[in-house]
Amino acid sequence: MIKYTIRLFIAMLLLGGLAQGAFAQMSDVKAELKKDVSFLSSDDLEGRLPGTLGEVKAAEYISERMEEIGILPKGTEGYLQKFSFTPLTNPHGPSRSDRAVGARNVVGFIDNGAASTVVIGAHYDHLGYGSVGSLHTGERAIHNGADDNASGVAMMLSLGKYLKQSDLKNNNYLFIAFSGEEQGLLGSNYFVNNPTIPIESINYMVNMDMVGRLQENNTISIGATGTAAQWEQALEAANHEELIMVYDPSGNGPSDYSSFCNKGIPALHFFTGQHSDYHKPTDDEEHINYDGMYVIYGLIERVLKDMDDEGKLAFINAQAPSTPGRARFTVTLGVMPDYLYDGEGMRLDGILAGRVAEKAGFQSGDIVIAMDKTEVADIYAYMEALSQYSSGDKAKVVILRDGKKMKKKVVFE
Repeated sequence: MIKYTIRLFIAMLLLGGLAQGAFAQMSDVKAELKKDVSFLSSDDLEGRLPGTLGEVKAAEYISERMEEIGILPKGTEGYLQKFSFTPLTNPHGPSRSDRAVGARNVVGFIDNGAASTVVIGAHYDHLGYGSVGSLHTGERAIHNGADDNASGVAMMLSLGKYLKQSDLKNNNYLFIAFSGEEQGLLGSNYFVNNPTIPIESINYMVNMDMVGRLQENNTISIGATGTAAQWEQALEAANHEELIMVYDPSGNGPSDYSSFCNKGIPALHFFTGQHSDYHKPTDDEEHINYDGMYVIYGLIERVLKDMDDEGKLAFINAQAPSTPGRARFTVTLGVMPDYLYDGEGMRLDGILAGRVAEKAGFQSGDIVIAMDKTEVADIYAYMEALSQYSSGDKAKVVILRDGKKMKKKVVFE
């Protein structure tokens, strides 16, 4: 009996030590996430618009953090991969300025001597004082982009530190902080067409864009899950926190993973959903859910572990019925879709002040199910339907509100 009691006491001490170690790891990761988000979303960086001093400062900071972690430079000039573009002047069309802007991706590498490489990426640019894409209607103000996408960059760096110290050696790891994402995935497109490693060696890509606002219902959207046969099984096995995971199988969407899928590279895209601060000056660090970020960090860490001995993944060309960016439209309802909604139709997460939907009496929570004679099964069908209208056109929009069908007449502006 005495021997058993001693063994139990020792076991309890060991378990207590393990728990204490896990708590210390969680605290360290959360502290680093907060440090990185706080710096990248500070007013000093003035919204990280490509071609500005704020973007340069952000790139320097990310480079220094990679060096501190032990991630080697893999750009064309140290950690930097510079490119130029002419910025958009119209958020709904191809109109561009005649002035070229210089931008830079930040690229780092963990070389494990493996035949294949996993890319882990997140865009670090944002809207400056409110460039094309801003939803702010007030006075000119800094758009700090704490969630979009300082959160994704911070998580990329924390995963970099984990992978540098881990025993996952069957892949190399390439970390890319993309610029020009808000202008049309420019940095990621530039990289896949001018890769700093052989593109055929890339195994798969993990993308994080707006991962800082996990809500109380623990729902996360995970895109491109149809691009490899292993994804859903790996995600389910890694889900230790009872997250509600909404899968989008398509490899085409409005973030940098699309550039890789278009080159035949499997990907996963993590996103905690849109919110009322999206593309506004109020997307600040004070709203970030660091406990939620740590949960998502753990999910991705476990997926990377599970995939370490899977070898090179085969790409599956999973297309949505209509892909974002392919349907060209010149009008909008002035709503924010609920990207975490996986039912029939397109649920509205927010209504923009002074825009078409507000004038017609739409409310948050309404579900659009038809526009004139076109059924709206999901957000892709909604975007396809919008492409049929021009400014001044009238339409009847059918919605569900509290389970009841309603018709709203709108005039597009």
